[in-house]
Amino acid sequence: MNSPGLRERKKARTRRTIQEQALRLFAEQGYDATTIEQIAEAAEISPSTIFRYFPTKEDIVVQDDYDPMLVTTLAGQPAGKPPLRAIRDTFRETMALIPATEQQEILARARLQLTIPAIRSRVMQNMLDTLDVLSEAIARREGRDPHDIAVLTLTGAVMGALIPTLQRWVAEDGARPLSELVDEALALLEEGLPI
Repeated sequence: MNSPGLRERKKARTRRTIQEQALRLFAEQGYDATTIEQIAEAAEISPSTIFRYFPTKEDIVVQDDYDPMLVTTLAGQPAGKPPLRAIRDTFRETMALIPATEQQEILARARLQLTIPAIRSRVMQNMLDTLDVLSEAIARREGRDPHDIAVLTLTGAVMGALIPTLQRWVAEDGARPLSELVDEALALLEEGLPI
């Protein structure tokens, strides 16, 4: 895999700066009270530049770069591994790649996603996009059609397990690592949801 060029690194830095400054401002003065102009000023860019990276204010909170990481990691799982085990290992390995410094940012974003109505509705679309990306990756790995009901059900179950996991993580204010909670939820799926 080639490392990103200068242009891609600069774009990633700008994107990260926008999100960092927005989260700081949201924490200081509230989501609704923070304007795109304030975020642009804090990030030392123009408001139009923000919209080149994020189509809406909600997207600043919702968008991340984790889906491509999941797809790449899933593609690297051994062919004979059962699908749910491969998915569980994919989440564990991908989350291990996320620097510890990002954990508080992810927690702040998750808190906003669960409490701000405008963001919650955007989160649903983001989850459906992730469902599509993950379904395609699973189907490719298993040699199935991405619209196969078994593929969609497996992916839906995984996404469904992530929602209460995220809610619990936020409710506990990140007391346990998100990776640990996700692994616990996916282990329950893998075991057939024993209750």
